[in-house]
Amino acid sequence: MTNINFKNRDVISIRDFSKQEILYVLNKAKQFKAKPYPTLLRGKVMASLFFEPSTRTRFSFESAMQHLGGSVITLADAKTSSSAKGESLSDSIRIVEKYCDAIVMRHPLEGSARLAADVSSNPVLNGGDGANQHPTQTFLDLFSILETQKKLSGLNVAMVGDLKYGRTVHSLAYALSLFNSRL
Repeated sequence: MTNINFKNRDVISIRDFSKQEILYVLNKAKQFKAKPYPTLLRGKVMASLFFEPSTRTRFSFESAMQHLGGSVITLADAKTSSSAKGESLSDSIRIVEKYCDAIVMRHPLEGSARLAADVSSNPVLNGGDGANQHPTQTFLDLFSILETQKKLSGLNVAMVGDLKYGRTVHSLAYALSLFNSRL
């Protein structure tokens, strides 16, 4: 598989990734699972900005960063940040990016991750923006499907839950369509 450079790339929407790029990421995930790299991100700092409640997404990112040798600064309660005093998201991102090498963000406003990426000179990873997108969950879902089904193409997939407002559904449905799976 061709080597693809993701350095400094934002992860805002699964639609920003080609089928080849998705397969590359899944292959890398398989490699990381088989052989962890505990010093890969030594000296790097990830800002974890969660303006909405989260357990699995936030802990997954923070744990992964630490397992790769990096460190984490966290905003887990927007009420304790300057946004509670009226600071704009753009201003918050401009300040936070000075303290980190990458930003993971969950925010209730659709399009907020794209806004953060437009403002930040550091990579932004979308941990969910309103009912819009959750591309990182899609990568995990695709990896899980690939591990259990051994393929992504030609599957019949049923989705349950909040199909209208569920950001994970929007991302996963699009990704599966790239592999000609039926929903």
